[in-house]
Amino acid sequence: MLKKLAAEFFGTFWLVFGGCGSAVLAAAYPELGIGFAGVALAFGLTVLTMAYAVGHISGGHFNPAVTLGLVAGGRFASKDAVSYIVAQVIGGIVGAAVLYAIASGKVGFDASAGFASNGYGEHSPNGFSLSAVIIAEVVLTAFFLIIIHGATDAKAPEGFAPIAIGLGLTLIHLISIPVSNTSVNPARSTAVAIFQGSWAIEQLWVFWAAPIVGGILGGIIYRTLLQEKA
Repeated sequence: MLKKLAAEFFGTFWLVFGGCGSAVLAAAYPELGIGFAGVALAFGLTVLTMAYAVGHISGGHFNPAVTLGLVAGGRFASKDAVSYIVAQVIGGIVGAAVLYAIASGKVGFDASAGFASNGYGEHSPNGFSLSAVIIAEVVLTAFFLIIIHGATDAKAPEGFAPIAIGLGLTLIHLISIPVSNTSVNPARSTAVAIFQGSWAIEQLWVFWAAPIVGGILGGIIYRTLLQEKA
């Protein structure tokens, strides 16, 4: 179990540091910024790379919504869910702390300006309402879990699951960065909200509740409607 929790810690660290780091450090870099498409790809690549690196150890969740969705889908033991979620949240926070240490080395840096945090209303990148953000986060997380369940099914082609999951997360970000800055992951949202320090913490409940509901729905949908019975 210690190795599994370490894998979840490092996987979530990499997701937050790589994904949010691309947004904070590289998205708007003068003239050569990667933009939101680059940020979307970065998030996908963090999951793809760590799924190959440590997925065989822990299953490669890196996300409380994924853990609970896999429980709902009958793919993961509920007794281990809390330990996984704690490791993921801590890994994300440490990843955000390292990112903060780097970003704060630039003159004029101000984490309170956003620090890749998720938000709705005036804190949505394109001004989307609370209801719009909730719908997007629930639906996209549900589909993320359907992708995960399907790609890791015993009858799926072997060895390709990390690619499908990583590209799935990239697509999710391409859709929803303008809506909520894309969460679908409570650990990712929590990590940067702590350093933003104000409105991101106040709105954080949405980015726990909506992804978890979506993750559980996705797990149930795959288990009941899509998974072939033994």
